[in-house]
Amino acid sequence: MNGLIVRSRKKESLIALLKKKTMKTAYDLVVQAKATTHEITIDKAEDAVRGADLLIDVREADEYKAGHLPGAVHMSRGLLEFKMSASPELGARDLNIVLYCKTSGRAALAAVQLQSMGYLKVSSIAGGFDSWVAAGKPTAKPTLPTFE
Repeated sequence: MNGLIVRSRKKESLIALLKKKTMKTAYDLVVQAKATTHEITIDKAEDAVRGADLLIDVREADEYKAGHLPGAVHMSRGLLEFKMSASPELGARDLNIVLYCKTSGRAALAAVQLQSMGYLKVSSIAGGFDSWVAAGKPTAKPTLPTFE
């Protein structure tokens, strides 16, 4: 009987603690992610992209199709961990990985996940695709095959 009382009190204490804890917003999570990851400024982004072993666009498929950085592969943030884990050629933990999204929030969150998976050289582009375009840097669009 004492065991049930102790467990009940622990549960009540945990519930009280959770009620006191403030919920984090997406903005809070992005700020926290940016504090623990490396962001590349837009003026150094082209050099970083050229030196990357892997350039990943973590935006959604429709965003990627509308335009992306030349040489980028598409891995939306929701599938990133699964795609990285399923590709043996991406298993080297010392790959130099550069990530980007529209404005840099999703890329920062993705960078945290890749770091937690064990990747050692992960960075993201500050300001994302929007900053890249605003700086007049080149973009690409997927091409459709011709059937001639």
